[in-house]
Amino acid sequence: MNEDDLMKVKVCFIGDAGVGKTSLIKRFVLDVFDDRYIATIGTKVTKKIVEVDSGGESVKVMMLIWDIMGQKGFRELLREAYFFGAHGAIAVCDLTNKETLEELRSWIKALTDVAGDVPLVFAGNKADLENESVVKEAELQELAEKYEAEAFMTSAKTGQNVENMFRALGSAMHAKMG
Repeated sequence: MNEDDLMKVKVCFIGDAGVGKTSLIKRFVLDVFDDRYIATIGTKVTKKIVEVDSGGESVKVMMLIWDIMGQKGFRELLREAYFFGAHGAIAVCDLTNKETLEELRSWIKALTDVAGDVPLVFAGNKADLENESVVKEAELQELAEKYEAEAFMTSAKTGQNVENMFRALGSAMHAKMG
């Protein structure tokens, strides 16, 4: 199969600074984890081809994964260019920080104002820090259900549910775009 046969999609990561967006992308694309925090400046695009299940058939999807800095002011500043043309998004909160879950609503509004109603998947990241967790899985599920989306408890550190989250989004985007 050559690149022209692939379904190409733009995937945006949304969520506050420090929730683990870049770490989740690195775990998915490179299968590595680094716990030093390095803030993303502007945006960074990575690509990976994923095989997803769509109605019982296997489909290859090339994901162009857009990472954005999570600082509040940049949501407004970069929003148009970052979200324009997005086919789907992964909304990430930090399970050890309740505010990051609450902030996802405004991130999603910023996304849908530009890209329209695109498939979403929710990631409650840092699931490996069980003792520090303040966000319950049920709370994440409840928010995801409001957007008719799936939610995953993820850990960029251990790799928990990272692949599953991307595959679920790939399937949802393929179902919507056909």
